[in-house]
Amino acid sequence: MKFPFYFLILFFTSIMVSAAKPEKPFDELYRSQFHFTPEKNWQNDPNGLVFYKGEYHLFYQYNPLGKKWGYMHWGHAISADLVHWKHLPIALFPDNDSKDSVECTAFSGSGLVDENNVTGLQSGDEKTLLLFYTSQKCGQRLAYSNDKGRTWQKYAKNPIIAYNETDDARDPKVFWHEGSNQYVMVIYRRPNNNDKQKGVSFYTSKNLIDWEFKNHIPGFFECPDLVELPVNRRSDDKKWVLFDGDGSYVIGSFDGEKFVTETPKIKSDFGANYYATQTWSNIPENDGRTIQIAWMKGGEFPGMPFMGQMTFPCELSLTKFVEGIKLVRKPVKEIALLHWKGEVWENKNLIPGINKNLAHGIKGDCLHIKGSFKLKTVDSFGFVVRLDKKQNGTEMVYNTKTSTLTCLGKSAVVEPIDGVLKLEILLDRSSLEIFANDGKVVMSSCFVPDDNAFGLYLFNTGGELFVEKLEIYPMKSIWWEEK
Repeated sequence: MKFPFYFLILFFTSIMVSAAKPEKPFDELYRSQFHFTPEKNWQNDPNGLVFYKGEYHLFYQYNPLGKKWGYMHWGHAISADLVHWKHLPIALFPDNDSKDSVECTAFSGSGLVDENNVTGLQSGDEKTLLLFYTSQKCGQRLAYSNDKGRTWQKYAKNPIIAYNETDDARDPKVFWHEGSNQYVMVIYRRPNNNDKQKGVSFYTSKNLIDWEFKNHIPGFFECPDLVELPVNRRSDDKKWVLFDGDGSYVIGSFDGEKFVTETPKIKSDFGANYYATQTWSNIPENDGRTIQIAWMKGGEFPGMPFMGQMTFPCELSLTKFVEGIKLVRKPVKEIALLHWKGEVWENKNLIPGINKNLAHGIKGDCLHIKGSFKLKTVDSFGFVVRLDKKQNGTEMVYNTKTSTLTCLGKSAVVEPIDGVLKLEILLDRSSLEIFANDGKVVMSSCFVPDDNAFGLYLFNTGGELFVEKLEIYPMKSIWWEEK
């Protein structure tokens, strides 16, 4: 009887050891599988977005000491395709050997390739990569790399703009302005400690080191960005778009020194978690895209080793509508690299109570959903994602009477076009991004679903809904090579 008893002990011991094994890294319960997250600890604003020799660089506000804000460094990752990310060592550390949680820590900023070595910092064959950042209460500073961003040095004569205790300057975005043949820095400032003057200041430079103040426009707060975009993709009709920290924007003209507004401030995202937008610099001309990413501010990830995630990268464009020119935002085309084999339905007429749940066979916590819906006599329709066996889940619903799209407590007006509403939905383990009518209206939110809820439900109430086309793709993880 000794042998059976011995094997019984081994059996239960193996079960206990197996149950005690930690979760697989980057595969935790609320770890987004196709949105960027740090391996561990706190993350917020995207910083230093720059493209060089086939690599998209993503830097971000990072606290290596824990899951709360503070002790800001710049984390660093690279990607060849905007979807699969490789984590690299921390790029920027606090200045002056600061051990304080705020003073001289590396706040937000931007990146640029010094194509013509105007800084004189290039020391080899590689072009110099530059990072412009705020060293909090220690001025605007510069760091550089001559090895494709693998190692970074601080500029010996920092700061390039001295700290001024009366203006709270931070978050410099630097770019080349072709029209005026100079570099431009847009930076948040609060001149003379006057809250009414909170806004964006414009500086110019020929050598990326010596900067001259030119102008200031009030009405903005933190993390500015300024990009030029064609209207309706016409190269002969372009406008400048000035972004605020919350992603809202103003369209206007810019001559290299002064921005002239042509619209009121327009909201760009109607979800619960969207902040600190930034666009990549030095995208090749043969690509031509303006690509933006943001921090999903306020997201919760209970029990996870990390705190914070980014939105999925999106391409920006300007489109002229009846009501005026608006920014349009859509997921980058590289998202298709993450598709598993999906399901497609076309020309399906749904009647309440008869054609129940067209997508009943779809299960998953990571899905890419694209649909075109003709609003025949339907009162409302939508999806319930992460549906459990008790029919609980997260609902997104479109009300045809009010033309309102609602999800996770947030709503936005979306007018159908010729009686048709288009929806594109990115469902990840802890986030939902909804793009309505080809990205005219966007809602980005984080959520915490039930553990064992994987169902998907397409519903309609009050009348008929005609599905012109519906595509649903399970998504691959960006962290693992899956077969």
